[in-house]
Amino acid sequence: MQLRVRAEQQTPDWQARYAIRSGVEGTVNEFAHGHGMRHCRYRGQSKAHLQHILTAIAVNIERLGALTATSEAPPPRPPTAFQDFLDQHGIPRRKSWRTACD
Repeated sequence: MQLRVRAEQQTPDWQARYAIRSGVEGTVNEFAHGHGMRHCRYRGQSKAHLQHILTAIAVNIERLGALTATSEAPPPRPPTAFQDFLDQHGIPRRKSWRTACD
């Protein structure tokens, strides 16, 4: 069993899936340990939710501040399965949820 699992871990498909998981786990770890999100300082679901949103905004601002002016923009993400479906069926899709029309 263990040999089979270790062999599977060497496949490119497994490594691609693990790379995504690794990024998510790192972000969760940063919130839990770096920003104290295991304990909420407010009572009530709405106040806790607001704390989570404001902390996420602060983390995004920190990450934007860490970018240098010379760093290249990351490559665009591949379309999702839903976006592929819309494209295949000729259904127009908005580029952003913030706009009514593009």
